[in-house]
Amino acid sequence: MATLEFIGAARQVTGSCHLIKTGATTILLDCGMNQGGAKADEQNEQAFPFDPKQIDAVVLSHAHIDHSGLLPKLVKDGFKGPVYCTPATHDLIDLMLKDSAKLAQKDVEWSNKHRKRAGKELLEPLYDLEDVDTLLAQRQAVDIGSKVSITGDIRIRFREAGHIIGSAIIEVFINDQRRQTKLVFSGDLGNDSQVLLRDPDIIESADVLLLESTYGDRCHRDLPTTLEEFYRALDDAAQGGANVLIPSFAVGRTQELLYYLGLRHRAGKLQQKFVFLDSPMAISASDIYHRHINLFSHEDSQAFYTAIEKGWQDWLPILRCTRSTEESMAINRIQGGAIIIAGNGMCTGGRIVHHFKNQLWRSNTHVIIVGFQVQGSTGRALVDGASHVKVLGNDIAVKAKIHTLGGFSAHADQKQLLEWAGHFKKSKPELHLVHGELDPMLALQKAFHQQYGWYANIPTAGDVVQI
Repeated sequence: MATLEFIGAARQVTGSCHLIKTGATTILLDCGMNQGGAKADEQNEQAFPFDPKQIDAVVLSHAHIDHSGLLPKLVKDGFKGPVYCTPATHDLIDLMLKDSAKLAQKDVEWSNKHRKRAGKELLEPLYDLEDVDTLLAQRQAVDIGSKVSITGDIRIRFREAGHIIGSAIIEVFINDQRRQTKLVFSGDLGNDSQVLLRDPDIIESADVLLLESTYGDRCHRDLPTTLEEFYRALDDAAQGGANVLIPSFAVGRTQELLYYLGLRHRAGKLQQKFVFLDSPMAISASDIYHRHINLFSHEDSQAFYTAIEKGWQDWLPILRCTRSTEESMAINRIQGGAIIIAGNGMCTGGRIVHHFKNQLWRSNTHVIIVGFQVQGSTGRALVDGASHVKVLGNDIAVKAKIHTLGGFSAHADQKQLLEWAGHFKKSKPELHLVHGELDPMLALQKAFHQQYGWYANIPTAGDVVQI
């Protein structure tokens, strides 16, 4: 009988990783990086609790680093099998994993300068660009909706998840001793109020269901209210002659923001003079979005595609894409009238922290938080009302006005999770909640029991169940 082991994203949001063993083969669903401070870094540095050489294949739900970020480490430690993903994910992980390797190298170089002076042992990065290149050669793209055999006893099919471009729900069909078992892994389910992307596909049958629970304890604000708050924050900043800082995930959230800023500008209501996209990865990701515009939702793709046929500046003429470090540094000379979208989304690194160092202590700065902030991250501290935060080793006073908007989330909320799972037929699958902090998981567990009389297990890392 096949088994399922919960490796990562068990009672935490990041580090998605699940191990399936049959009598003949072993596969991974995702191999994600832990995010959110020093503790997460320590988790990433630990050896895998399995032998990478024994993994026959990896099936990747989508490109976000908390789902894909340890794949090069897996290769470095001996994995030689294929990595199955959708075509858009195939393109995105090239971009995102190379960026991850470069950032890791820079962090290690910075740390080693101090360690060398102190006579301490020097550090090595988790992986380097050579490891990434090796991993990228092992990718195999599979179209959404196609069922393919990946080992002698396992077939998979990707279904639309609606989270970011290329994101997928994974259906796993296991043939074990003349018996077929179907496992469904939700990956990250999209918020059905998102523009551009299609809604998650409905699935009606499974024996086992792994369901994300990031927002298991709450419902998002409705989109019209969120947009009203977003535009009001922009207007307040413009009237006060201030800059707006928006830490944003390079893939998904950034493109959605550009869409809404373009709508506002086209209506003649955007008061800012410049919108800076200050993230080389977000710039490249936006190009990939444009390349895969066939995946956009039908109601949005027609007019939008016509508008950005030559590029995003056609949609938003005041957009400035700053790839170089020098261009990024020059933004800090602008004292007001600018919207600065910069990575990373949880404010734990990237160019946003340099803008924080220069502007977070200014009382006329506005910061708009538009995505989930994991515990231990600088973004979470700002959301929770911290008066000071550590930025690039400096203690910075938080004088800026912090706006937290929930309706832009790319994740399904509690109501949407319940509705999506409710489509499974009367014989409900065995349900396990993953990819969430414990309190939201407990709330979602209770909601499943109250609404459906359906027990939802909350596994811990290392738990093994038969499937």
